[in-house]
Amino acid sequence: MTVLERLHLDRNLFYALLALSFLSLMVVYSAAARDNAVALGHIGRLALGFIVLVVLAQVRPENLERWSPYIFGAALILLVLVLAIGTTAKGAARWLNLGFLKFQPSELMKLALPMMLAWFFVRDGLPPRWSRLGLAFFVIMVPTALIVRQPDLGTALLVLATGFIVMFLAGMSWRIIVPVFVLLAAAAPIAWGFMHDYQQQRVLTLFNPEADPLGTGYHTIQSMIAVGSGGVYGKGWLNSSQAHLEYLPESSTDFIFAVFAEEFGLIGSLLLVGLYIFIIMRGMMIAFLAQSVYNRLLAGGLSLGFFLHVFVNIGMVTGVLPIVGIPLPILSYGGTSIVTLMAAFGILMSIQTHRRIVEY
Repeated sequence: MTVLERLHLDRNLFYALLALSFLSLMVVYSAAARDNAVALGHIGRLALGFIVLVVLAQVRPENLERWSPYIFGAALILLVLVLAIGTTAKGAARWLNLGFLKFQPSELMKLALPMMLAWFFVRDGLPPRWSRLGLAFFVIMVPTALIVRQPDLGTALLVLATGFIVMFLAGMSWRIIVPVFVLLAAAAPIAWGFMHDYQQQRVLTLFNPEADPLGTGYHTIQSMIAVGSGGVYGKGWLNSSQAHLEYLPESSTDFIFAVFAEEFGLIGSLLLVGLYIFIIMRGMMIAFLAQSVYNRLLAGGLSLGFFLHVFVNIGMVTGVLPIVGIPLPILSYGGTSIVTLMAAFGILMSIQTHRRIVEY
């Protein structure tokens, strides 16, 4: 038995995450203009993430299932505390500062909600009845509304979408899905009126960023310049002029894919996307092989939630989607996001490595 097997780590997924972490260190170091302090801080966050991954991989899925409602309840309380005593930055109260620790509870909800919904649906069998779907929708909307209040519309939509993914995996009929999407589309004009001015501007900028090149369109234009200037082969590591000359805002976090594309070009970007696809497909394979309904729903929800993160960030950077504060998973500089994502992968590895051998 290998060391990875003794630690309940899935070899393919673990090595892919190591490769992604190595790329993350390279591009964050470059985006931060070779700032050693930033690089060391990022190494510490990645190390903490891997420690959390290994710890959770040791926890049996049965225990995770039993703890799911309590984890969700704790995450919900933290979201309420953010609105009451949260630290405000850039006009939004998204952080809890405990003195020795500063984190975003909304990131924890991305993990807690799929766990709660998976636990909820296995209580009554699948496919779920209408009454169970109604209760599940309420469970989804409570944390979504709390995150919208911060305000953090991007994270709220991701949490909402992740919840609907678990409902779909649980067997929600297309006869329900189609009318729901129709209702959401019909409610869009109403929702528009409740959006903040800057949120409305981000949506409008998507269609014509050149209308305000030095204002609301600046982020999108500079990001697209960085991606396009990389060409096929890129300018080479540490040669991102958009980041180093500070034309590209948030270059080490939300727009780190633009830095990567400028330095490593189309070929490097395709390889990075390929690595993400491998990680997502490995997660879906773990869901397919899972031996309980809870494990399948949870593994599928976490894997597709990870896909949404990647899709939204790259879509934002390339001008396909509006600007939202969603980092690129693992690759971006960050603390709470990295630790929460690594926790999700630790759960996936627990589901994969704690499977029972079935004898026929």
